[in-house]
Amino acid sequence: MLRDRFNQQSLGVPLNTMVKEARILMVGAGGIGCELLKNLVLTGFGEIHIVDLDTIDLSNLNRQFLFRQEHIKKSKALVAKDAAHKFNPRLKLEAHHANIKDPQFNVNWFRGFTMVFNALDNLDARRHVNKMCLAADVPLIESGTTGFNGQVQVIKKGQTACYDCTAKETPKSFPVCTIRSTPSQPIHCIVWAKSYLLSEIFGTSEDESPELDHSEDSENAQEIEKLRQEAQALKLIREAMGTESFPQLLFDKVFKDDVERLKSMQEMWKTRKPPRPIDYSSTVQEVADAETRKSEILRDDQRVWNLHENIVVFRDSLKRLSRRLQSMKSTSDLDAAEPIITFDKDDEDTLDFVAASANLRSIIFGIETKSRFDIKQMAGNIIPAIATTNAIVAGLCVLQSFKVLRGDFSSTKEVFLSPFAPERLLSSDRYREPNPDCPACSVAQTRVLVDMSRATLNDLVEDFLRLELGYGDEFVVNTETGPIYDVEETENLSKKLKDLGIKGDSFLTIIDDDDENPRVNLILNVQEATTDLEDRPIKGLDISGSPSADGDRPASPIPRKRKSAVESNGQGVTGIEEVHPMANGIVGIKRTAEEALGHESGEAKRPKTTVNGANSANGTSVNGEHGSALIIDDSTDGAIVIDDD
Repeated sequence: MLRDRFNQQSLGVPLNTMVKEARILMVGAGGIGCELLKNLVLTGFGEIHIVDLDTIDLSNLNRQFLFRQEHIKKSKALVAKDAAHKFNPRLKLEAHHANIKDPQFNVNWFRGFTMVFNALDNLDARRHVNKMCLAADVPLIESGTTGFNGQVQVIKKGQTACYDCTAKETPKSFPVCTIRSTPSQPIHCIVWAKSYLLSEIFGTSEDESPELDHSEDSENAQEIEKLRQEAQALKLIREAMGTESFPQLLFDKVFKDDVERLKSMQEMWKTRKPPRPIDYSSTVQEVADAETRKSEILRDDQRVWNLHENIVVFRDSLKRLSRRLQSMKSTSDLDAAEPIITFDKDDEDTLDFVAASANLRSIIFGIETKSRFDIKQMAGNIIPAIATTNAIVAGLCVLQSFKVLRGDFSSTKEVFLSPFAPERLLSSDRYREPNPDCPACSVAQTRVLVDMSRATLNDLVEDFLRLELGYGDEFVVNTETGPIYDVEETENLSKKLKDLGIKGDSFLTIIDDDDENPRVNLILNVQEATTDLEDRPIKGLDISGSPSADGDRPASPIPRKRKSAVESNGQGVTGIEEVHPMANGIVGIKRTAEEALGHESGEAKRPKTTVNGANSANGTSVNGEHGSALIIDDSTDGAIVIDDD
């Protein structure tokens, strides 16, 4: 008997063949990823690539069932591949222990997949994969869970809304005055250690942190200025990195000198307990005993460390991070940006530094200290994951993938798992149209092939954008770091693109500043030419203009911006909208009762169905209520399909 006999009976021969021939990319091998990979393998998808940069932690084992105790500290992607391969040895599985944002995972690489599944746990990576799938025009199935709640969304360029079509919740921020001067909760000390101290010593300035509220109100403005003055002092101390005196210089600055200055402001402490500075020299002898137990302390992440243990971890993590940064600087390109170290909840060095620093600050201000395990949850914004939720969402992803394989995007749904909602466990809404103002998918996109050895900005502006695409005078060229050209800033025209920081797989955004009839934004994905381009150094790969009526210049294939449709109320409302309680601000279209029951005018005849033992032609039960239906579909070789309308 064929291994996939039951798959053929369930899916039908045509769809089962599509499944076996599909080439799948799964990004993330954590909670959802383990369940999803198992489902994909057992469904028989022919080739699956797994990308994950994380390693397995003890806390993963309660829900990421592909991993065992002996796998701790090993790559999630590699272990998941080996574990899942045993379920179906005939499939081709490839694992990449890497960051999906690494250069090798470029647009051309994405274009080689039939479909992409997101099983990620952070906003930045989700947005990156969304951008790459739009650029590569590859369908994406986005999924996520929050405790008992979950959501699945199908994304297809030009047909459905993308991940960025709706604004996402802004990360919580804390006033600088609270973080710097008057912390009262453990999270205040954790944010100080993560977004201020770590960033100032090993990363970027505090001005870059989204967790610090820099609004210039009367109270915050003074604190911001003081924080900047302290940042300048820390920069001087940072120059001593790598010396024996560095740990003491930093310790005394942030845990003694700064605290003594705060304590001297007596008005501030009339209604609250004043902080108690810690002197590094006076604790050295007492810390000596804890130093001998350093390895044991570092392993014990679920116990709250005392003062001396926190000092040991602070010194040790500071030395590890200092060595790492110095090594990064010694091997970095002279022309490259200054290397930095940023917080990652799965990076032991940064986590140890943040945990010890936060606890020392908590001790100073009389705040409850936390274990490293708890600090990891709080600093990493980790929401407890539920194994059953992951399993349900992973199953829904595969069900939606069948519609994607058929190219039937009009029947895809956004599905919400909300067990505490008053209606039902699972609810769904038909796919949303793309947002015409979305910064990610409302733009035009194309690729350009560039000979980096000779292409200049002038070649891009004059020969490609103006001559080939028909742009006028008023437009701006932006890289991912900022503008490089506009009508008044032309000094870069003679420079080569590579000298402006543009390299293979870079993205350029073209913004038309025409006041009367601007075009939509254009995103150019730069592909480096591997062979010499004989005629000109820049060549469009996907878009080519057609001659205009007067033959003077090509008519641009880049569309003009669409004007918003305005209804009689004058507010530009195009329909009745509702926000689903699980959509986190995602707007769905409310359907009428007739639409929900499949009674739209002009609807194609549905296949013959059986509902609760009775024949029906429209998917409704004999008493008029909408029920689930089994469809006998002759077009798919007699497959039994569950109607999910």
